[in-house]
Amino acid sequence: MDVRQLTPFISVSPQLTATDMGLAAAKGFKAVICNRPEHESEDQPAMADLRSAAEANGLTWHFLPVVAGQITEQDINDFSALMNQIKGPVLAFCRTGTRSSTLWALSEAQHLSVDAILSTTAAAGYDLSAQRERLESIQTSASEKPLKVSGAQHDVVIVGGGAGGQAVASSLLKRAPDLDIAIIEPRTEHYYQPGWTLVGGGVFERRETVRPMSSVMPKQAKWYQAATAGFAPEQQQVILEDGERIGYRILIVAPGLSLDWEAIPGLKETLGSNGVTSNYHFDLAPYTWELVQSTQKGKALFTQPPMPIKCAGAPQKAMYLACDHWTRQGRIQDIEVEFCNAGAALFGVADYVPALMEYIKKYNIQLSFQHNLVAVDGAGKTALFKATDAEGNVSEIEKQFDMMHVCPPQKAPAFIANSPLADQAGWLDLNPETLQHKKYGDIFGLGDAGNTPNAKTAAAVRKQAPTVAENVIRALEGGSSRAVYDGYGSCPLTVERGKIVLAEFGYGGKLLPTFPTWLVEGRQPSRLSWFLKEKMLPWIYWNAMLKGHEWLAKPEILLHQPTAHEAQQACNFGDKK
Repeated sequence: MDVRQLTPFISVSPQLTATDMGLAAAKGFKAVICNRPEHESEDQPAMADLRSAAEANGLTWHFLPVVAGQITEQDINDFSALMNQIKGPVLAFCRTGTRSSTLWALSEAQHLSVDAILSTTAAAGYDLSAQRERLESIQTSASEKPLKVSGAQHDVVIVGGGAGGQAVASSLLKRAPDLDIAIIEPRTEHYYQPGWTLVGGGVFERRETVRPMSSVMPKQAKWYQAATAGFAPEQQQVILEDGERIGYRILIVAPGLSLDWEAIPGLKETLGSNGVTSNYHFDLAPYTWELVQSTQKGKALFTQPPMPIKCAGAPQKAMYLACDHWTRQGRIQDIEVEFCNAGAALFGVADYVPALMEYIKKYNIQLSFQHNLVAVDGAGKTALFKATDAEGNVSEIEKQFDMMHVCPPQKAPAFIANSPLADQAGWLDLNPETLQHKKYGDIFGLGDAGNTPNAKTAAAVRKQAPTVAENVIRALEGGSSRAVYDGYGSCPLTVERGKIVLAEFGYGGKLLPTFPTWLVEGRQPSRLSWFLKEKMLPWIYWNAMLKGHEWLAKPEILLHQPTAHEAQQACNFGDKK
């Protein structure tokens, strides 16, 4: 537990867990204030569990949620009122502690000097210098002023340091090494998520899929290790969690998507126990392999939610690798395997279904289409599904299980969905070919947060990054986008250990194979494709894609379109003639 004292009466902390409540009580705290909204992220502990643990340890629980980067005057007043009535010492927390310390700072601005407030928060590890103007405004009892740009201004600001953000930054720097780029990313670790399927299948070790974020961040880029709270596109600014605003000429948005574990009641509470697992979580993929090895007989459920999800083949990849292990161990006949898919087909591109169906038959898997998981009782080993029949009638079906692999529902991050950049469904509203925002010409996007109708895979990002980089360079020069993305995505379907059906396709399900069919026939299981997945793709990811090497990923460039400067020069030349 990381407790940072502001005054003898109040301390702040990053996210607390239920087990931290006992430690807080032991340290002498009398009350806990939660400043984080519920369901803000998929890794957030359940609020009910935190409150129950706090009260069980004799702590008074107070819930005062504020939105990151959007602390209002009412929030400040509510915090001040609470501090006046509460009995301390008090421990306030949010995701990082920044919001809690900012609330304290703003509530004390009428009583303490701004320099004293900022030195206090800095000593606790929170640099709130971006709040100086607001603190001064409160201190002089003036009306609240809008925050200004902190002074930071960059040619290109990238939101997200995952696959998309790192790849496009490196592709840009390959084209323009002196470009002023900033990357906003709060995490300290970078994950190779395609490897988690192989961790769950006993092929990779979990440690092979993670590296320090600092090791993949381009040295030429400025790294803001902070969370994004929102956007002010009219002012060309990104708003950080602490209220600081970063200016840009071009913005690239690539934060990935959010796993909505809370959308299924009972799921989050039982994950990692009671035989319930998911390869979609770094910490749980080893548990998948543990369950596969320990399951001797009984019922194994594998679920897939409604689209969109990232790597649409991942739910059945886990199933095939499990079945292959059980087949090799001579147990498959004792295990009833069922694939419960909220969709109406095994795979979205029909060309690959025949090969997959051969394995469905081989492993004797029961297919239950239009079965959507809606609740889980881990202790009772029961899952509840909403099933839709051919006539559209919906019913609830309860299924028992001994092990269950769950793919969670997925959605855009809240700071995207609640921003002016989102479409009606909450996704980043992009042109599917140029990946330029449909409303704001100085904004581009790539990766899983976009509303483009491609498969949400790392392979898609590998092709999107050069397209965005090319178009961003054009935009900085005053030209229009001329690189186009064809919707390419790849899904290496691990149908057994040592063989893969390599699905490669673009918009509309058009097949887009990388290799000639005499070398790799993607519609058939292939050992060469397995070698590609196991040995080559991780190396390509770390050493090519994230480094700006665009092997087999060069963007398609339309016929040259003149920049505004070139067009003016042409007009001037014509006038002279």
